[in-house]
Amino acid sequence: MDILDAACSSRGVFVDLADKRALLMLLRLREHGVQRFSELQRSIGGISRKMFSQTLRTLERDGLVVRTVDPDATPPLVHYGLTVLGREIAEKTRVLCAWTHNRAAQVHAARAAYDQPIATSEGAPSEGAPSVG
Repeated sequence: MDILDAACSSRGVFVDLADKRALLMLLRLREHGVQRFSELQRSIGGISRKMFSQTLRTLERDGLVVRTVDPDATPPLVHYGLTVLGREIAEKTRVLCAWTHNRAAQVHAARAAYDQPIATSEGAPSEGAPSVG
């Protein structure tokens, strides 16, 4: 099926992965291995505890992250790590990360150009994107 089709069974998985928090979490777990919730959250930053927890649950539900509890510890220690599927997709995101790193300056320049007011034919500034062509 076509992932752009709302009825495509793969679409929900794609949408979960496309979440900005999910990719950051997968990358962090790939680079640093199993981590506790608090250390994982601190290492990424900029995400509320609620959204962080929600995203981790989604990744766990999708079979990408495994949550383990050490019941012998007081209080019980909870750790998160990648499953085989999680490691596979985290590895695939390296290409996207490399592209982002290599092209960030161009994207920032495009944003700045887009956000600049454009002079109309009467000389008054107007909002919008520069023309293409």
